[in-house]
Amino acid sequence: MKLKNKSVLVTGAGGFIGSHLTEKLLASGYIVKAFVHYNSRNSWGWLESSKCKERLEIISGDVRDADIVRHAMCDVEIVFHLAALIGIPYSYCSPEAYVETNIKGSLNILQAAKDLGVKKIVITSTSEIYGTAQSVPIAETHPINPQSPYAATKSAADLLALSFYRSFNLPVAIVRPFNTYGPRQSARAVIPTIITQILYGKKNIKLGAISPTRDLTYVEDTVNGFICAGESSKSTGEIINLGTNSEISIEDLARLISRYLNKNIKIESEKNRQRPVKSEVERLMADNAKAGRLLNWSPEYSLERGLKKTIEWFKKNKGIYKPEIYNV
Repeated sequence: MKLKNKSVLVTGAGGFIGSHLTEKLLASGYIVKAFVHYNSRNSWGWLESSKCKERLEIISGDVRDADIVRHAMCDVEIVFHLAALIGIPYSYCSPEAYVETNIKGSLNILQAAKDLGVKKIVITSTSEIYGTAQSVPIAETHPINPQSPYAATKSAADLLALSFYRSFNLPVAIVRPFNTYGPRQSARAVIPTIITQILYGKKNIKLGAISPTRDLTYVEDTVNGFICAGESSKSTGEIINLGTNSEISIEDLARLISRYLNKNIKIESEKNRQRPVKSEVERLMADNAKAGRLLNWSPEYSLERGLKKTIEWFKKNKGIYKPEIYNV
């Protein structure tokens, strides 16, 4: 199914990945509705600074509200559902909020899609639901073992989506990105944390656990994977990893970034930034063979190229972030 000139809805469109996806869809000639989180300032998140926002239909609301979700989904053929609470540390503080947003919000999307006859729903999953790798690379058949309230709610949303596919033949595809990074990423994430501390002249870089490894995917590659999943009939009823088949430890990542910035650093692992011991995911590394087979997708960005583009963006937008504050 080609999406060009078709009407699509992106939930979470004001966020990190959502804003990049919205812009890519618009640039490719698609008709896009952007669903952003309602707030008193009428802020559209990262879409505020987008050059193509004038071509968007923007709807402010909350995915927990079934009525506004149904309104937003009227007359669309494809839904990319990215709206979610994503911060793992905050999920320890407020698990109920994650249940309401990530599970109930996804249910509202699925119910409306079923009733309105939406032709494709792309659900955003996360590699966090695998937990620490029991075997690598991690294929989609790897056991699910969520180790945080965040991961548990995303697991539930995935299973709910698959149940709608099996029970009601709803055309659902589940895209499971590994650790996406790039311009606009939240300060809670490790790469912005490292970059901003170094840019603000800090010699001692404060991080959480530094031994875990992650599979890092540049945001443009992730966005291309979403679009491929939306277009392909082969993705229906499937879970598809988006990753690079590689891994790097947090410590090595920090040292790599410092080298690109020509700075000498000392890394400090702070207890208050660490996850509870049994909740830490020690190793993530994707098997992306299924994405290649079903979607003809593979990452185009090397880690070096992606990090250098990300660093340049953070240099130009240095004043946006507050590296002196630890974001839960």
